[in-house]
This record gives sequence, C-alpha cells and structure tokens, in this order.
Amino acid sequence: MTDSFYLCYNLFMDTLIYQQCKSLIDPEIPSISSISNLMALVFHELPHLNWVGLYLVQQDKATCTLGPFQGKVACTTIPIGKGVVGTCAQQQKMIVVDDVHSFAGHIACDSASQSEIVIPIYNGNTLFAILDVDSDIKNRFRTEEISFFQFLADQISSLISKENQSIYLKTEVVNP
Repeated sequence: MTDSFYLCYNLFMDTLIYQQCKSLIDPEIPSISSISNLMALVFHELPHLNWVGLYLVQQDKATCTLGPFQGKVACTTIPIGKGVVGTCAQQQKMIVVDDVHSFAGHIACDSASQSEIVIPIYNGNTLFAILDVDSDIKNRFRTEEISFFQFLADQISSLISKENQSIYLKTEVVNP
C-alpha cells in the first residue's frame, strides 16, 4: 500500500472516530453509560491499544481508583504520585510515555503495555479523573492520536461537568 493510501485512510478514520464519539454522548442518561461506551469504542476501533479507561481521583485518600475501562484486569488503586497515572494526577498535566520501561516507577498492571498516554479530566476546576491509554507497541502515540485523546478527555470533562453529579449511578429504593 502507498503512503497516500494510509494518509487518506488515517484522515477518514480521524473524522469518523470523532463523529462516533460525539454520537455516543447522551446527556439524558447517567454519564457512566456514555463514558463506558466511549471506552469501548476507542478500545475496539483504534489499533494497538491494550487498555483504555479512567482512574477516578480521590484527593481525600490520595489515590486514583479504577473507573470504566476496556482491556485486561487492571490495578484498582494507584497512589497519587506513583506510576504514570499517579504522576499525572500529581502534576495535573498530560504525560506521553514512548517506552513505559524507561519511566521510573512505572506500575505494570499489564506486562504487554509498551507505551502510555495519560490525560487529566476536570469537573469544573477540580481534578476528577485520569484518562489512561496503554499500547502494546512502543512510540504508539503520534500527534494525531494525542489530539484525539485530548478531545476525548475534553468530551468526558464536559459531560461530567454538565451532569453535576457523581459518576456513580444513584439508586432509589421504591416501595411497592
């Protein structure tokens, strides 16, 4: 295949994945439902991803706790300041790691992971979660993917900010 084929294919996929993400966001349902579908879409549509999900930041406990995700079983709690996710929560900035084995203190939840991107997600001005995306190849995240994942984080931030409630589903007991 030629470079021009791949360029056209990448442009098509870039446009399509953005449109698909927008179509999955439904402000009429709890945000956890839309976020779960977004994680599934990204995991299944983008190549060489072996984990996509959120870690919910609990400042009072100084931890990041597993939220909606797609991939293998994951670490359930990551201390703020530890690993790529915890460092992102501490620094409150995006981190792109081309080779996770060169990141001091990397937490290997899945030994297949070779590169990783993490992006903070806010509810208003408060750090709410970390978007964590792992790949099974080194140097996976190019400028186009980085822009897409920032878009995804922004969409989730907008969704939860508008919802103005906990990501956890609230249940109500109704007496018959």
